[in-house]
Amino acid sequence: MERKLDPHTEKWIGFLEGFGVAMRIFSFGMLSILNEDTPFLLMWIINTIDAALLTWCAWQRGNRAYIALNIFWLIVGAVGIFNTWNYGIGGNKSH
Repeated sequence: MERKLDPHTEKWIGFLEGFGVAMRIFSFGMLSILNEDTPFLLMWIINTIDAALLTWCAWQRGNRAYIALNIFWLIVGAVGIFNTWNYGIGGNKSH
């Protein structure tokens, strides 16, 4: 069940949610446009930060569905960062 927040807090949560969604659109838009030239580590870092931000916003509102969804994206982002950092693109060890 969603919590009722005061108007000032609700305004900031709405702003932060919009910013987080814009970050997600940017990171996956970059992937769509640049394809294999995408800086994958940067994309996964942006995606993970926006997932943390959106998880916090959902937590403030008490929205369990979005908490679960964004925790999933936090895990996906952590795995993406790990794989990109350690193996580069396509599973080939880059260093």
